[in-house]
Amino acid sequence: MKALWLSLVLMLSSVIFSAQATAAEGEPEKNYLGIPALIYQANDSGGEYSISIQILAIMTVLTVLPSLLIMMTSFTRIIVVMAILRQALGLQQTPSNQIILGLSLFLTLFIMMPVFRVINVEAVQPYLAETITPLEAAERALKPIHEFMLSQTRETDLNLFVRISGEQNIATPDETPIHILIPAFITSELKTAFQIGFLIFIPFLIIDLVVASILMAMGMMMLSPIIISLPFKIMLFVLIDGWALIMGTLANSFGTV
Repeated sequence: MKALWLSLVLMLSSVIFSAQATAAEGEPEKNYLGIPALIYQANDSGGEYSISIQILAIMTVLTVLPSLLIMMTSFTRIIVVMAILRQALGLQQTPSNQIILGLSLFLTLFIMMPVFRVINVEAVQPYLAETITPLEAAERALKPIHEFMLSQTRETDLNLFVRISGEQNIATPDETPIHILIPAFITSELKTAFQIGFLIFIPFLIIDLVVASILMAMGMMMLSPIIISLPFKIMLFVLIDGWALIMGTLANSFGTV
């Protein structure tokens, strides 16, 4: 603990007492305390901030990146369907949460790859080539995401949040602001995920009912039907190639993006 406090003190001291000289010729050196303040350079496209501020903005975005991944991509629908599937099979811990999260993440990358390619071509590469400003890059990167979410959002959900927000200047769905589109998109994703989950539950529920009826007829009421039905549900899921069917259904449910 003492070593940690010492390192913090040394780091703060080096920041506070670091001196920076001005680059103007003929002027004496001027030392000042602290880090450089906000630097804004005006140009024809509106201007841009200093590298220090850009790094601060990037670090801020990284902190909210998990929320953006969950709420603005196909991740929500996939992980909800996977959780319902595990519940329908009657397997409480198999597959584990880590496997479900990893599977949902990589399937999300597979589904969102066309959108990511557009972002890379239209926003990331021009920004790295220093042909556009960071603000322009952010606007270009947001456009494909906006189109993807809008294509997956139900009109009723979109109208609901537009009405709640009180916005009067939205003539077409393409003009929907991102702060209205995101909750409408999440609502639509949850609806779709539960619809898919309902269809997944039906065959396994039938197996449970058949097994429970047989056990009741045999007078074995003390034996849990889940113990008997579980092998049959796993066998059914394997025979119909369930994992490929679920993955294909989830991928196809998003259509062409």
